[in-house]
Amino acid sequence: MPGNNLYNRASLIERIKEEKKWDMLVIGGGATGLGVALDAALRGLSVVLFEQHDFAKGTSSRSTKLIHGGVRYLGQGDIKLVYSALHERDLLTKNAAHVVHGQSFIIPCYSVFDVIKYSAGLRVYDLLAGSFGLGWSRFISKNKISERLPNVNTQGLKGGVEYFDGQFDDARLAINIAQTAIENSAVLLNYFKITGITKEAGKVSGAKVIDVETGEEFIIRAGSVINATGVFVDEILKMDEPTAAKTVRPSQGVHIVVDKKFISSDSAMLIPKTDDGRVLFAVPWRDHLLLGTTDTLMENHSEEPVALDIEIDFILETINKYLLNGPGVNDVLSVFAGLRPLAASADKSKSTKELSRDHKLFTSKSGMITITGGKWTTYRKMAEETVDLALKNEGSAKIKSNTAKTGLHGLRPPSGSSLSVYGTDEDLIVQLIGTEPALSRKLVNGYNYTHAEVVWSIRNEMARTVEDVLARRLRLLFLDAAAAIEAAPVVADIFEKESGWSSDRKKEQLDEFYKIAYHYKLNR
Repeated sequence: MPGNNLYNRASLIERIKEEKKWDMLVIGGGATGLGVALDAALRGLSVVLFEQHDFAKGTSSRSTKLIHGGVRYLGQGDIKLVYSALHERDLLTKNAAHVVHGQSFIIPCYSVFDVIKYSAGLRVYDLLAGSFGLGWSRFISKNKISERLPNVNTQGLKGGVEYFDGQFDDARLAINIAQTAIENSAVLLNYFKITGITKEAGKVSGAKVIDVETGEEFIIRAGSVINATGVFVDEILKMDEPTAAKTVRPSQGVHIVVDKKFISSDSAMLIPKTDDGRVLFAVPWRDHLLLGTTDTLMENHSEEPVALDIEIDFILETINKYLLNGPGVNDVLSVFAGLRPLAASADKSKSTKELSRDHKLFTSKSGMITITGGKWTTYRKMAEETVDLALKNEGSAKIKSNTAKTGLHGLRPPSGSSLSVYGTDEDLIVQLIGTEPALSRKLVNGYNYTHAEVVWSIRNEMARTVEDVLARRLRLLFLDAAAAIEAAPVVADIFEKESGWSSDRKKEQLDEFYKIAYHYKLNR
């Protein structure tokens, strides 16, 4: 069959049984953890990573799908963060061209002052990007905006500003990072849960871990242990030191997805200042329109955060102020929530605007390293700094990071087809269909997803559940929850054939998926 067995779960588990001690153990399979594993592997270190659910199950699959310097952060005066992110954006457009691309954004302005303000601010953005830029910002007339953004509210419109940033598919990029790490001898396992931190003479020496699928337990020894678990970092810190202070306070961001007809354009729209002083994006994504996001401080976190009615209403009310005929509750195809790991504040009343968006990196008394915060755009730089610190703590010779010049799995220019996001794997999926023509069948009416893509994700992308496939490999749950629910039994049948699922396993999997998918639908 097309592909190879590098990603075979049994083979990866066999390696953790054989390895006596790893150079590095990474806890967490989101953007940061995957980046750390890849960086370390490319430096020649032996690396093992464990993720208690699926790769990018949490925050890393629930972003606004933007690779950007952060226009909002520029407004807050955080020049250093913006400049660093713009440099990383440039690297991603080169190293993952099949999933990261330039995107036009238009800011409609309803006062001359706004035209001047945003024109000036975005010119600074352009200058910071320099040779890393994706295009120069420019003023656009009222008439031109009406052409470029059909359905935009023209009452009082004075014109606008167009600028350029990056867009991507977050979960697809995460899988490509994981594949690249494995191709460079790292071992990455999803559905493996850390149950304890082990120590020798008071220093961290590894971790206890359990295979969630089988219940088999392992003790993994490692020279360095990296806690990269996002909003869950405090749970791991307490395993290391029960009295550890809280370091993270989650902020919830919600997105809704509607039909692209509401802004039938290749350009995205940025609403630069909402009623609560934030920004709102309307971004074309996979032939749909993605609207978001919110920024709600939460006291607690969960594995499946649920959008609040007030957040959904806020997005709909805001976008409707800028469109002649905007979406309503009945037009929402999917809604999803993610949790950002912001630095905890002693002042619980602090707004999310005042909490740090930059990442934090520190070493505990036992020697465990924790990395938290940041954003997708800067994941590579965060990983580089983390591995640098681990080598320094170990007293090892400095080894230069190679990730800036490493193309990720699948790298090639976009083909323009519905399989383009797979990069070079597109050819292998087409080859798979040629070998098994029945796999060309569509999963569900109205979408181009085929049985072959499900088979591919099981064989070569480490998908273990119906949710893995529909949420993070194909993204259908994020685009259209009802369509994903309709496709679920077909996906379960394919798992039965590919993975030998029993009828009880299929029923259990479908029940679990339906419970999760329920919260992606608006049930009012």
